[in-house]
Amino acid sequence: MAQEAIDKLAAIPLFDGVDLGAVRVRRLGGLTNRNYKIESPLGSFVLRLAGEGTDAYIDRAVESHNARAAARAGVNAEVMFFDAADGAMLCRYVEGSVTLDEAGFKDLGAVARAGVAFRRLHDCSQPFDSRFDLFDKIDDYIALLAGLGAKLPDGYDAVRKAADAVRAALGAHELPSAPCHCDPLAENFLDTGERIFIIDYEYAGANDPMWDLGDLSVEAGFDERQESALLAAYFGGDAPAFDVGRMVMYKAMCDLLWTLWGVIQHANDNPAEDFWAYATGRLERCRALMASPGFPGHLAAVREG
Repeated sequence: MAQEAIDKLAAIPLFDGVDLGAVRVRRLGGLTNRNYKIESPLGSFVLRLAGEGTDAYIDRAVESHNARAAARAGVNAEVMFFDAADGAMLCRYVEGSVTLDEAGFKDLGAVARAGVAFRRLHDCSQPFDSRFDLFDKIDDYIALLAGLGAKLPDGYDAVRKAADAVRAALGAHELPSAPCHCDPLAENFLDTGERIFIIDYEYAGANDPMWDLGDLSVEAGFDERQESALLAAYFGGDAPAFDVGRMVMYKAMCDLLWTLWGVIQHANDNPAEDFWAYATGRLERCRALMASPGFPGHLAAVREG
């Protein structure tokens, strides 16, 4: 598999004249894409090769713009090369960093650094080239799944109907919009111990900033203590009830959305993991949060603004 990375490096102008025989390639993790650490005479990089079928739901030209804007804001790793035709991307390796996971985020210092990184991203002066609209994306994914002839998990339609109350509460206001990551898996956070870089801008776009905070809370399994640390770092103090309420709404809605993403991976026979179990698990977590005792209060806070 490493040969495909070498072949791609040969087509990247930065590597013109470089002896590719002296380049060391190591496979990294990834759910839909293939990622390689590249150690070369020019330095260390990460090469991302796009996964099969991802062009059906990811606009690579938009991703290139957004990834570069985030890099200029000091949040993303430096983008050295991007091929919008096939989705290949070369970024500078962030030296001295560790890739976070759920366990890594048990450190409240890392949680606070993530809050600061989100704030820097959301305050980015260069607009992103796309908009991440939650409910439009749900509709798009359902249409894509219909075209694939894929079935939805049992109960999905009922949960989606129950989410109409969330959609109405959010739709009652003109919500903030800022450059957002929109897919903050814990593994997309690189921590140097002093600052955090957020990588992978495939789904990025203008969005309500509270989506990023809510989605990270879900992805990294935050408890109340971690959520409080994230909000305090992001806001520099107490968070308004309207913002907290939206974050909780998005915790439920990201599971509703990523359930569909999981079904798409299952339909595309992605071998990275059991995506049907992934999808059904996310749907159940969405259902449980929406049925929890505190959810109506947060919904009311959003409705009232």
